[in-house]
Amino acid sequence: MSTAQGARARARTEITAAIKDEARRQLAAEGAAKLSLRAVARELGMVSSALYRYFPSRDDLLTALIIDAYDSVGEAAEAANADVSGAEPLARWTAVCEAVRGWALTHPHEYALIYGSPVPGYTAPMTTVPAAARVGLVLIGIVREAHERHGLTGPPLPAELWGEAERMTADLAPGLPPEVGAALVAAWAQLFGLVGFELFGQFNRVVEDREPFFRHAVVRLAHGIGLGT
Repeated sequence: MSTAQGARARARTEITAAIKDEARRQLAAEGAAKLSLRAVARELGMVSSALYRYFPSRDDLLTALIIDAYDSVGEAAEAANADVSGAEPLARWTAVCEAVRGWALTHPHEYALIYGSPVPGYTAPMTTVPAAARVGLVLIGIVREAHERHGLTGPPLPAELWGEAERMTADLAPGLPPEVGAALVAAWAQLFGLVGFELFGQFNRVVEDREPFFRHAVVRLAHGIGLGT
């Protein structure tokens, strides 16, 4: 790459980062539904036509922010798992869940973007899926390793759910028993429900000492999958 090409690439990277930073500021102030390319351009002192060379539409900018947020919480989960890589599965599960909660409390508006109310008129493209899967893949890896080492048996399934549990497990966590796969999907949803309740105020005047409550709750979720029992 020539010196001129390198300078242009660096400039593009810096401007892209500045656009995203301003967009995140607007998300915090106004919410995702009111995100506007024109407003971002105005705050950065750019003409709208210049900004469109980086993000052709509001949806393109939203998609970039969503991928960044999923990657960020995924990195937090992966780092937490790596930090306790020699621990028992229950300890690893708990560490990852606590990392997700910690990330959310530090990045509430980004959490709201990916796990809050849908943005009117926006449909996330398939390009968001790999980043969105990162936390789930960490949890699946912990459960799969526990099953390979110890064998796991989830709670019995009603007959009408068995076929769906087999499909979910084959798609998301092949190699696990269907009852474990179903319990894992339920625990994944409940993890983000716990975080969302805390972040969006549903625990106000209900749960005051939230960190130990959260830790207890995610351990109970793990027990429902068969970890640590």
